[in-house]
Amino acid sequence: MPEQKPFVPFISPETNMAEFTLRALIIGLVMAVVLGAANAYLGLKAGMTIAATYPAAVIGMAIIKLLKGTILEENFARTVGSIGESIAAGAIFTLPAFYIAGIWNPFFTPEHFIISVGIMIAGGVLGIMFVALLRRVMVEDVELPFPESIAASEIHKAGSHGSSGSSYLFGAMGIGAVVQALGQFKLFAASYQKLFSLTKGGILFQSPDVSPAYMGVGYIIGPRLATLNFSGGVLAWGLLAPIITYFKYGNGLPANLDYATAIIHVWKDYVRPIAIGGMLVGAAYTLWKMRKSLITGIARSVGDVKKAASGESHTIRTDKDISFIWVVAGIFAVGVLTFFIYNYFAQNLVAALVATIVMIVAGFFFAAVSGYLVGIIGSSNNPISGLTLSTLVIAALLMVLLGMSGTRGVAAVLGVAAVVCVSAAVAGEMLQDLKVGHILGGTPWKMQIGDIIGVVIASAVMFIPLFILNEGDIRSGGTGFGGSALPAPQASLMAILSKGIVSGQMEWILIFTGMLMGVGFIMMNVKSPMLVSVGMYLPLGTTFAIFVGGLIKGIVEFADEKKKFNDAQKTRVENTGILLAAGLIAGEALIGLLFAGLKFGEIKLFEFFAEPTFWLSLVVFIGIGWLLVRIPLKNAGSPDEPAPPSVSM
Repeated sequence: MPEQKPFVPFISPETNMAEFTLRALIIGLVMAVVLGAANAYLGLKAGMTIAATYPAAVIGMAIIKLLKGTILEENFARTVGSIGESIAAGAIFTLPAFYIAGIWNPFFTPEHFIISVGIMIAGGVLGIMFVALLRRVMVEDVELPFPESIAASEIHKAGSHGSSGSSYLFGAMGIGAVVQALGQFKLFAASYQKLFSLTKGGILFQSPDVSPAYMGVGYIIGPRLATLNFSGGVLAWGLLAPIITYFKYGNGLPANLDYATAIIHVWKDYVRPIAIGGMLVGAAYTLWKMRKSLITGIARSVGDVKKAASGESHTIRTDKDISFIWVVAGIFAVGVLTFFIYNYFAQNLVAALVATIVMIVAGFFFAAVSGYLVGIIGSSNNPISGLTLSTLVIAALLMVLLGMSGTRGVAAVLGVAAVVCVSAAVAGEMLQDLKVGHILGGTPWKMQIGDIIGVVIASAVMFIPLFILNEGDIRSGGTGFGGSALPAPQASLMAILSKGIVSGQMEWILIFTGMLMGVGFIMMNVKSPMLVSVGMYLPLGTTFAIFVGGLIKGIVEFADEKKKFNDAQKTRVENTGILLAAGLIAGEALIGLLFAGLKFGEIKLFEFFAEPTFWLSLVVFIGIGWLLVRIPLKNAGSPDEPAPPSVSM
C-alpha cells in the first residue's frame, strides 16, 4: 500500500502573510451582523436558516480583493462573518420561547436584553472553547469529509485565480429587496385565499406567498425536500383543518365568526399541536438514525480532551490553538456567568448549580457531536434543534425532580436549552471554518479569537432584529412570535414542551396523536418526518412558496439533463443558481427588517393600491422563476471548461 503523502496547506506555515487585520475583522463583523439578522428573519418565518459560509466567502472575497488583501484575510473575514448565522440559529430556536411561554411579556425590557446577550455570549464562547480542544484531531481526520468546508476553500482558491460569483449574489439581493419593498407598498397582493364551500363545511385555498426568500429556500433545498415540506401543508390545510372545522362548526358558526376564520383558528389551536407531536417523533427519529455517529462523536470527544490535556507541543503557525489554560479559564468563566443567569431564572441556588452542570456537560458533548456531524454532512444539515430538544427534556425532568414548578422552572429549562443550542450551533460552524483554514493555511488561534469577537458583537446586536420583528408584527395587528407572520416553530415547540413537562399544561392528546402520526410517517418510509411536520406547523403560503422554489430547481435539473450537460457544466449551473437564491433570501430579509423597523416606529407607508390585485403577483412569480432558470443555464459554459468547485448547500 503506497505511503500517504503529508498534507500541505494552500499557504505554507512558513509564509508570513497578513491575516488578522483590522479591515478583515471589520468586514467579518459587519457580515456576522447582516447575515445573522437575515437568518433570524428567515428562521422565524420559515423555520429554516441557510448556511452563511458561502455568502460570507463570496462577499468577503469580493471586498478584500478590491482592497488588495490576501487570501488569509479572506479566510479570516469569512470565519468571523459566518458565525453570526450560528448565533441567529441559537437565538431564534430559543429566545422567542420565553415570549411564547408567557415569561417575557413584553419581549423587550433592558433586563431581558441583558439576559439574552449573556445567554448568547455564554453559549458562543463555550462552543469555541470546546472546539479549541477538539480541533486538531477532528480537522485532520481523513474519515471526516467536511463537504462544505472543502467547497468554501475551493471558492477562495478560485477567487485567487480571478473567478468570483459576487455579481450574482449582490444582483439577486437587489432584486429580492425591490420585490419585498414593492409588496410592502402594495403594488401587488402578497397572497390570495378563497373559501371553497360545499353544502356543509369548506376548504380554504391559499396561494403561495409572494416571497423571493421562500422561493430561494425552496431552490436551495431542491424539489424533493420542498415537496416533503409542502406535503405537510397539504395535510394540515387540505385534510386536518377542514375536517376538524366540519365536526366542530358543521351545524352552524357563532355569529361573530366566518368559516374561513374558523379554519384558521382550528389550524392554530388543534393542527399545530398535532404537528408538534410529529416534530418530536421526527427529531427523535433523526437522532436515532444518527446514533452511530453520535456515539462515535461522544467517544471521540473524551479521547480528544485527553490528548489536548497531555500538553503536546505544536509550534508551527497552522497548528496553534488558543492555549489550553485559557480554554479552561474560558469554560470556568462561562460556567460562572450561566450560574448567575440560571439563579436569576430559578431563584434557587441548588437548581441553578444543577442547571449549570447540565449545561456544561451537555454543551460539551453536543458541541463535539455537532462538530462531528458537520464533518460528515455539513452545517446546513446539522440537526441543532434535535440536539437542543434532548437537552431541554433532560433539564425539564431535573427541574421537576428538584421541585421547581411554574414560571421559574420553565424559565430555567429554557435557559439551559438556549445556552446549549447556541454552543452546539457555534461549535459546528467554527469547526467547519477551522477545516477551511486548515486547507488554506490559516492560523487556528487567530480564527478562534476572531470568532470570539464575532460572537460578542453578534450577540449584542441579535436581540434587536428579534425585538423589531416581534414588535412590528404586533403593531400590524399580529400576535408576534408564534403567530402566523412569525411562527418560530422550533421556539414554539420548546415553549410548549417546557411548560408541559414543568407545569403540566401540555395538550397531551393532540401531542400524542401527532406522535402517532409521526410513527406512521416512519412506517411509510417518509424521508423526513420532521420536515413534513414543520410543513404542517407553518402557514400554507410559506410552504407553497418554498414548493414553487423547489419546482423551479426541478426545472433547472430537467433542463440540465435535456441539454446533456456534463458534470462541469452542471456544477456551474448549480453554483450560479445557489448564489442567486442566497441573494434573494438575503435581499428580502434585510429589507424586511427595515420595514419591520418602520412599522415599529409607526411610520405610515405609501400605498399604490388599497386592494392590490394578485395578477401582478403572478408576474413577480414568473420573473423570479425566469431569473432562477435562465441565468444559471446561461452560465453552464463550454463542455471543455474544467469543473469549478461546487457550492452546493
